[in-house]
Formats: sequence, C-alpha cells, structure tokens
Amino acid sequence: MFAGQMGCEGLNFLLKRMIKGERPPRIKAKGYGMPSSHAQFVVFFCMYLTLFLLFRHSPHPSDTHTPTTLNERLLLAAWSFVFAAMVCASRVYLQYHTVNQVLVGSLVGAVTAIAWFGVTTIARRHGWIQWALESRELTMLRVRDLVVEEDLAESGWERWKNVSKRRHLGLINRTSAKTKRR
Repeated sequence: MFAGQMGCEGLNFLLKRMIKGERPPRIKAKGYGMPSSHAQFVVFFCMYLTLFLLFRHSPHPSDTHTPTTLNERLLLAAWSFVFAAMVCASRVYLQYHTVNQVLVGSLVGAVTAIAWFGVTTIARRHGWIQWALESRELTMLRVRDLVVEEDLAESGWERWKNVSKRRHLGLINRTSAKTKRR
C-alpha cells in the first residue's frame, strides 16, 4: 500500500504540472490545484483499504483477538469513505479547490488504487513479491510482507511472551534483552 500511495503522489505531481489548473481566485495558496492531492490521497487510501478488507484480508482467530466479520470490515470501509468525503468537502469549503478539482482528484485516487491492487494481486500470485522480498537489498532494509502472512498483534505478543519466559527462567536479564535488540 505504501508504494502505491507514493506512486499515487508522484502521479499527482505530474498531473498538476501537465494540467496546470489554477486554484480558486480567492485563495493565495501556492501551486496548481488540478487535481486535488488531498482528495487523491484520501480516496486512494480508502479504496485500497476497502479492496484489501474485502478481497485480501483473511481473518483468523488467535489467542489475543476475535477476527473481524465481513459486516465489521464493510463498516470500517464505509467509515473510511465518510472521512474521505469530509476531507474532500473541506477542500472545497476552505476554497483551496473547486468541486471539479476535488472530483478529478478523487477519480484519479480511486482508479490508481484499483490499478495498484490489481498489480499487487498479480505480483503476489506469480511470486514476484516474495522474490523481491528475498533480494539482498530488501533483506538488508528488513522489508517484510506483513499484510498477508503475519498477524502483527499476535507475533508481537508471542515475541514478548518468549522473552518474558526466558527472563523468568533466568536465561536472560533485562539489559541483555535490550542490548540484543539494538
């Protein structure tokens, strides 16, 4: 998602310089207004989140939490769009953008999110994401695919339980645990 968001921002940078649409005349803001980067950013996020929650997220029960139901995921997606609409409306209300600039930004954000989700789905199916993650450069940067393979809350909890157990058994002390993490 982060790479897609950065790509969406780069696309906005290019579109603003190609279209050169002026901002509303009452505002003294810098830069071009078409398309609205705020609208593009927030709609990309909401659309990608929705696609992820509906098609890629596979909730599974664990010791620490109950998985989200489809209705809960739909509600989260709907709320994200409510907040996106508030951001978009504020851009027009504060006169940083026209309605058309916000609509175009929203459309570009939605299309970019759908395209990026498609690209990452294909890359995941063909093993290209795993291949890239196993590269020397990404391994050195400790880049991981936490989205599908690992439950962050559960893995953090398990890691903490293991260190706590080892500390209780006297196998490590507090200072050595901190030193090893650095």
